[in-house]
Amino acid sequence: MIVLDSDVMIDLLRRHQPAVAWLDSLGEEEIILPGFVVMELLQGCRNKIDQAQVEQVLTGFDTVWPLPETCETALEIFASSHLSQGIGMLDALIGQTAVALNLPLYTFNRKHYAAIPNLNTVAPYNK
Repeated sequence: MIVLDSDVMIDLLRRHQPAVAWLDSLGEEEIILPGFVVMELLQGCRNKIDQAQVEQVLTGFDTVWPLPETCETALEIFASSHLSQGIGMLDALIGQTAVALNLPLYTFNRKHYAAIPNLNTVAPYNK
């Protein structure tokens, strides 16, 4: 299973060739999106047409939501790190979701997730 962050999904939605080639190379690998990534993607839509297109693409991916314990840990990380390290609320939730699943997070925003213990981030392709 592979957990994708918003930045990678945005590249896929924009049909960025390295992202598309990487996705094609995965074969039957299961790709999951934290629910908060899905919400970020929908938030970025400018109109109903954009949203319909994004929703259509998202049907090809499974969505996973964090358990309450995962949210509690994300809250602790956020409370202790948002002032000193600048971690965002959604980044804490997305990153901790990947940790709870014991899976790496595929992202180029490694700095956003630096405050999350035990999170392995992977840059999936060359930008």
